[in-house]
Amino acid sequence: MLKQILGKLPKKSTKSDAPDSDGSNSGNNTIHLGTFTNSCNVVSTRLNVVKRMSSVIFPSNNTAGAEMVEPHVSFNDAPNTEKQNLFVSKLNLCCSVHDFSNFDKNCAEKDLKRQALVELVDFVSSGSAKFTEPAIASTCKMCATNLFRDFPSKCRSYSSRGEAEDDEPMFDPAWSHLQLVYDLLFRFISYSSLDVKVAKRYLDDAFILKLLNLFDSEDPRERDCLKTILHRVYGKFMVHRPFIRKAVSNIIYHFVFETERHNGIAELLEIFGSVITGFAVPLKEEHKMFLWRALIPLHKPKSVGAYHQQLTYCVMQFVDKEPRLASTVVNGLLKYWPVTSSQKELMFLSELEELLEKINMAEFEKIMVPLFRRVACCLNSSHFQVAERAHFLWNNDEILNLIMHNRQVILPLVFPALHRTTQNHWNQAVLNLTQNVRKMFCEIDEELVLACQSKFEEENSKSIVVAERRRLTWERLETAAAFQPVACVVAC
Repeated sequence: MLKQILGKLPKKSTKSDAPDSDGSNSGNNTIHLGTFTNSCNVVSTRLNVVKRMSSVIFPSNNTAGAEMVEPHVSFNDAPNTEKQNLFVSKLNLCCSVHDFSNFDKNCAEKDLKRQALVELVDFVSSGSAKFTEPAIASTCKMCATNLFRDFPSKCRSYSSRGEAEDDEPMFDPAWSHLQLVYDLLFRFISYSSLDVKVAKRYLDDAFILKLLNLFDSEDPRERDCLKTILHRVYGKFMVHRPFIRKAVSNIIYHFVFETERHNGIAELLEIFGSVITGFAVPLKEEHKMFLWRALIPLHKPKSVGAYHQQLTYCVMQFVDKEPRLASTVVNGLLKYWPVTSSQKELMFLSELEELLEKINMAEFEKIMVPLFRRVACCLNSSHFQVAERAHFLWNNDEILNLIMHNRQVILPLVFPALHRTTQNHWNQAVLNLTQNVRKMFCEIDEELVLACQSKFEEENSKSIVVAERRRLTWERLETAAAFQPVACVVAC
């Protein structure tokens, strides 16, 4: 039919007809041009109808046409040329967020969205997706719409996480959708052909900051997904690395010095354990500041038990790269050493042993006096596990070598605690350990042990005399007060 229409159109006039300029020819040319214009309009109209009919299901334009694609069509039923448009259309469909507090509400819509998310994950996993700029923008928009949300304060129980580990974790009721969104985001970031230069415009600082805020989720499954995704972002988007380090530092500052409430400190430290491993030597000043201002103060909160293992690993990575930092870390431990929490003392003693295994002699001599004053208090602790753990330091060959090399300074500091433990401690295991430590010192330097014992006895006798004088003074004061009461004058 199209050929018939085109066949009826007048042919273009030749050059030999051009000189004819009489009125009749001019009129005929006008009629011919009008007929040509009308015929072209008819053809154009019919072609547009055909084009609109085909674009209803599979448009050719990625930005505008993708919105017109029927999102419920399966990828298996779509032609290869239109799968990319269908991909964007399904992403737009998944931007709707449903209320999961009522499972009976919008069940059909929830099932349709979940099916679309499953298809999107499978499509990206197959390697068929092409992340053009519209696809990248739609992916980031869909992830942001579904993931970025405020957590209700009534569901939070931060302070109890370190003390009541038996409490059951809280699970997000929308996890059936969230899990698929996280899976899609991870595969998107890990996609081999992803153009990082384009993607960083949408995965910008604001996006990453909101992603970091999600680490405060009560759901451990969500935090685990976030940990994997943030680690991949840090590895692939090098331009964002300084911002991520700064943002995590700010989260730690807020936790340590303001709220002491956060659910994702352990996961953040686990990420930074591998990040610190990649730091170049010698360490930059920025990285040392992260140790001094963020990691060491993390020993302060009561809930340190929830993340102490990851914290110790991060600290030891710094010491492995630059051993002279060990004395700085030990001083930090002494600054935040617990006084009333025996469980925290046990954790600190374990970390201290790991540090002393890495420290060199010069750095050890800088901190040995304040360190063993604190160790002496632990040796004499009435909590048998703390006392036992402190005695175990002498069972470590590296630490024993440091102690014996500096025994002239260390033994006078710990001998009074060892003597009092021998005389007064209630636990037999601790008594046996104390005897073993004293025996070690005697075998190496018996003369020093005798000198410390005589000095202790001398100081002990002096303290007894001072205590007796104080008692007699108080008795005289009490007697004088009994015979001569002090008159109380109340000023009006």
